[in-house]
Amino acid sequence: MVACLTVLSATAQSGTQPAWLTRAVAAPRVRYHTFESAVAKAKVSYHLYTPEAYDTESGRRFPVLYWLHGSGGGLAGIAPMAALFDRAIREGKIPPMLVVFPNGMASSLWCDSKDGSVPMETIVIKELVPRIDATARTLAMLEGRIVEGFSMGGYGAARLGFLYPELFGGISILAGGPLDLDFAGPRANANPAERERILQGTFGGDIDYYRSQSPITIAERQAPAVRDQVRVRVAVGSRDNTAPLNRAYSEHLKRLNIPHTFTLVPDVGHNTLALLRGLDDANWQFYRGVFAGKY
Repeated sequence: MVACLTVLSATAQSGTQPAWLTRAVAAPRVRYHTFESAVAKAKVSYHLYTPEAYDTESGRRFPVLYWLHGSGGGLAGIAPMAALFDRAIREGKIPPMLVVFPNGMASSLWCDSKDGSVPMETIVIKELVPRIDATARTLAMLEGRIVEGFSMGGYGAARLGFLYPELFGGISILAGGPLDLDFAGPRANANPAERERILQGTFGGDIDYYRSQSPITIAERQAPAVRDQVRVRVAVGSRDNTAPLNRAYSEHLKRLNIPHTFTLVPDVGHNTLALLRGLDDANWQFYRGVFAGKY
């Protein structure tokens, strides 16, 4: 089994050109889509899971989960994540919902690069979310959307969720990282060359820009807009080397009086499926709680 579903480079950059298009992933009830991005000035891809009820109940609208993958690219995780959600829907653990798998490329950290060459945040928020609402039968409201991610995707979910509380009724931060202001966490320390590549490529070598984009800073700025309006959770495995910083982020949210849950899942490392399975029914309760009465 792959230890972390998020570490493949299928969407890594080729040369100096961002890889806005990925290959199509073949998985049950998952379809590959593209659209012309005015911001990127290129065709951009994403995958979309739809539940069986989407086909059989043509007059029904559905809530949407935006799943943000981790560093290296997310293609390897699409099929197992779609299968996990599909089974939960069939077993009645969560309501039927759409799951959007955006292409976050290898190391965007789900934010706009300082030089503007990879406007990832803008594409997701200003283009992809409106496109999903325009082309699919969605519940286009705060309580009809969750943003969730693992590792780099957890960092992205925290960023986008706190920045746009008018869009997302739920923010799910799973083993998020990098959750420190000096970009000196365990992964950065273990791989300084990768840290430098991301710092230069995404943040223009500017540590102050990195700090301004951090979920730590954004939570401070957005706390009044988020309090008591958005359901937030932070979860990480006890054997995950990001656990200390995820716990520290939870403490940061507490100091900001942002209600949330923090769960340390025993005996789980940096592994997406193991973390979600370790949360057991508390995992499904989160989705049910956000979407309660809205489906």
